[in-house]
Amino acid sequence: MPVISSNSLEFISLSAEQTTRLGIRLGKIIEVGSLICLAGELGSGKTTFVKGLAAGWGSFDTVVSPTFQMVNEYTSPDHKKLFHIDTYRLESILEAEELDIDNMLNYGAMVVEWADKIEEILPKERLWVQLDHLDDTRRGMIFSAVGYEYQSLLENFRKMSFAR
Repeated sequence: MPVISSNSLEFISLSAEQTTRLGIRLGKIIEVGSLICLAGELGSGKTTFVKGLAAGWGSFDTVVSPTFQMVNEYTSPDHKKLFHIDTYRLESILEAEELDIDNMLNYGAMVVEWADKIEEILPKERLWVQLDHLDDTRRGMIFSAVGYEYQSLLENFRKMSFAR
């Protein structure tokens, strides 16, 4: 059973498939300019969640962690872009600034893995997703909205998640 508060929503995902489905639901409602920040240790399900997010966005591209190239770009059939950034290997904020995050947000939605490493240069308003490895199959997921737009996004996500 999810735990709900006005600015956050908590799930326990029981499988990789369920984590992917949550990503699909969110991907269906994000827009150009949306910023989704992911935090969690290795193996917590960040890339699995992004696979769903990209599918919900409408992309048929193969989703892999951009650990070594920093940014992957996924395109939907209607040419919308989803930028997938992995900051795990960044060594400084200066490297992150070179990614030109603000410009990417003008042209697409963005999901950032290891967002806590570059939080200081990200826009203040965003949806933050904390993923925690609970055991071999279960992941804790806490979705937290920062800013009015993201509170609205979270409310829509909540409605989709409980609709039958």
